[in-house]
Amino acid sequence: MIHPLKFRPILKERLWGGTKLKEVFGKPIESDITGESWELSTVKGDISVVANGSLEGKSLQELIDSNAEELLGKSVVERFGKEFPILIKFIDAKQDLSIQLHPNDALAKERHDSFGKTEMWYIMDADPKAELIVGFSKDVTKEEYAESIDNDTLLDLLNYEEVKEGDTFFINTGKIHAIGAGVMLAEIQQTSDVTYRVFDFNRKDKDGNLRELHTELALDAVDYEKKDDFKVSYGHKKNEVNTMVDCPYFKTNFIELTENLDLDTTQRDSFTIFMCVGGEAKISTAEGEVSIKSGETALLSASTEKISLQSSGAKLLEVTI
Repeated sequence: MIHPLKFRPILKERLWGGTKLKEVFGKPIESDITGESWELSTVKGDISVVANGSLEGKSLQELIDSNAEELLGKSVVERFGKEFPILIKFIDAKQDLSIQLHPNDALAKERHDSFGKTEMWYIMDADPKAELIVGFSKDVTKEEYAESIDNDTLLDLLNYEEVKEGDTFFINTGKIHAIGAGVMLAEIQQTSDVTYRVFDFNRKDKDGNLRELHTELALDAVDYEKKDDFKVSYGHKKNEVNTMVDCPYFKTNFIELTENLDLDTTQRDSFTIFMCVGGEAKISTAEGEVSIKSGETALLSASTEKISLQSSGAKLLEVTI
């Protein structure tokens, strides 16, 4: 019987990070350049540890190793074995992130023995005029792209999207992208830390060094076509489950609560994650209950059959496989 789980955040200093994860969400941070809070992870060296209930102190990987089908779901184990297939983060960009992309599964497996990295972003907060970079503004050739890297003119080829709270983006592999300064978001992605950084505004780290670029690796991984396939349209019906993203790697729904809502998950052969992106809610199951507020995450086992969401005001992202 695995009760609803919360985990200790894994906090990451980043050159571009800020203080909002502490100021807005109350994360236990002392640094002024914390860019990421990893909420659910089994990435080697960064494995989440339970923060509540009778399983407090156990790692997520320990629970998977001993209760894989109960926790993950039979179909998930058949696909991914005893690996947690997604990585959940909150990100605070005080400065622009580097311009980057991620390889697909085939390239990532061949080069890094890893999954590729398909991801989605839900904008939780954005300063006025804050932007994302998503894709190209026109079709480009491999040669044009390579020339822009050599000539330091890549920024002229890119597509810029001004954002506000609630905007949602799906970033498939190969799509060039960057989170802009002043954006705080929730990120859901395949479990992978494989990133090809192609431009970093010529910034230097605290030791005065330029960060590594992956120019050659990226050439065969970039999708050079202009595609308007990244902005996610989704319903906003309150106290209902609204589909956002349904891809082979994860499914995400948007739930805005103004009253309590019961969910029947009897037929769901997958774990369930709730990311709170506004307000607060209590999640109750036969195995126990947990409360989450904005900037917090809960994991429910695949064996959970009924979920009761109790709130008078909350916005949740519900994630399954």
